[in-house]
Amino acid sequence: MSAGERAGTEIYLDWNATTPPLPEVTAAMNEAAERHWANPSSVHGAGRRARGRVEDAREAVAGLVGVEARDVILTSGGTEANNLALQGVVGLAASRIDHPSVTRVAEHLEARGTPVAWLPVTRDGAVDIEGVGPALARLPPQSTVALAAVNHETGVRQPVREVARHVWSAGARLHVDAVQAIGKLAPSQYNCADSLALAAHKIRGPKGIGALVWRTGPPFRPVLLGGAQERGLRPGTQDAVACVGFRIAAEHARTTPTRYEELAVERDRLETMLLRRGQRNGDPLRRVPHVSNVSIDGWVGDELVAALDLEGVCVSSGSACSAGTAEPSPVVTEMVGEGRARRAIRFSLGETTTSDQIDRVLAVLGRLFDNAER
Repeated sequence: MSAGERAGTEIYLDWNATTPPLPEVTAAMNEAAERHWANPSSVHGAGRRARGRVEDAREAVAGLVGVEARDVILTSGGTEANNLALQGVVGLAASRIDHPSVTRVAEHLEARGTPVAWLPVTRDGAVDIEGVGPALARLPPQSTVALAAVNHETGVRQPVREVARHVWSAGARLHVDAVQAIGKLAPSQYNCADSLALAAHKIRGPKGIGALVWRTGPPFRPVLLGGAQERGLRPGTQDAVACVGFRIAAEHARTTPTRYEELAVERDRLETMLLRRGQRNGDPLRRVPHVSNVSIDGWVGDELVAALDLEGVCVSSGSACSAGTAEPSPVVTEMVGEGRARRAIRFSLGETTTSDQIDRVLAVLGRLFDNAER
């Protein structure tokens, strides 16, 4: 079977890593590449038209998460947005289950002498709310708490509003990594933060573009210095073509939380079989409805991922940003220990996942498990 033929029969269950772009996104970006290639900072007509596409994206993103367009700063993605929000803080509280674009920043800050407090995490995969106050008490005034609205590996929804109350009562700021939440949850569940990180490719848009929503407090410290783009806070020529794709994806994502809710039936059907062979990682009552993270007895997570790949099923054993490392998932390790982490595998369904596809995955898993026992 050729690569193209196989691609047409693959079952893609790794939507937390990235999502397949909408056909409308691809078509619109192709057209924009022909018409809106000019520099959006140029004052002539071609530049103004490109600038219009940039501002269209800003408006669409603002509408998606319920903020003002002036508060949306376009970035290269969620990782840059998290870095921009956190690099200049006077103190930081974060957890070991956060995305690497948060935990690595925290480690960097700690190494250079900035006060950092690591928040405790429950075995169910949520930040322990009772640990937020004591953590902030160890930090300078006006420090920042970083929190993911939805965990990228387990799909566990974090207690954003409960944490926000502790943060604001201490006079601190709250930054929420909403990359895995947009398009899956109602904005009211995460947009109470002082700042938000977003990424287009998690909502069926293009890679290489995202946003930092910055609503309150003094301007953050730019990572790059240069021109006046994005109010000088994120200089560099904006990509009007990517902005076209981001706009369409953001408009589409306003309608998708209901579709993701419907995926719970298929996710649970898949998980029922997995739990006969292993243990669920993450509170089942707090998860988004399309994610299952299970540690399978008798399998190393990476080996099961490889075995499924040979059968045309795409899944993962951890964060895509941590892929290629020999270390077990730091998220599952923090929750339940290294042994479970080495056996963990993540299935994340999406809008185009069908019941027939889940039937086929169940059949593949059955064969793999039966063969392993012989």
